[in-house]
Order: sequence, then C-alpha cells, then structure tokens
Amino acid sequence: MKQFRTARKRIEVSVGESVRIIRELQELSQNQLAERTGIPQATISAIENGRVNLGVERAKVLARALQCHPAVLVFPGWEIPLGAAA
Repeated sequence: MKQFRTARKRIEVSVGESVRIIRELQELSQNQLAERTGIPQATISAIENGRVNLGVERAKVLARALQCHPAVLVFPGWEIPLGAAA
C-alpha cells in the first residue's frame, strides 16, 4: 500500500476569511447568516474583514448556523500530522 504525504499548505487563511469562505460555499449572504445567528450583519462583515475578533461564543453560534465544527472557524490553518490520534 502506498504511503500518503501530508498536503502542503498553499495559502494562509485568516479566521475571518474562513468564515467568509464557508458562508459563500453555502451560498449565504451576510444578511442571511445574520438572520440565522442573531449576530448583526455589520458584525459579521467586521469579523470577515478582521476588524472584530471572532471569539469563542460567536464561533459556536456561527458554526451551528454554518453546520461545521467551531475549530474550522477558529483554527483555519491547523494541520493534523498523518498517524496522529483523532
């Protein structure tokens, strides 16, 4: 069986960019995400543009609305080495 190599990181993604990418992949506008979360659209915009920190509680709320794990938003560049326990 072939050994797999860990994928190399091609770009750095900020926390705000990860929120924007996941939101856009789900074809949601900032207004739609605001309606789902109760977080004002202006705050979502500020998070996506790096003007406001995401924070743990907002990460949980956004992750629930975006149907992903909060760590995907908080640690967008995290890599797990092959063979590491999950």
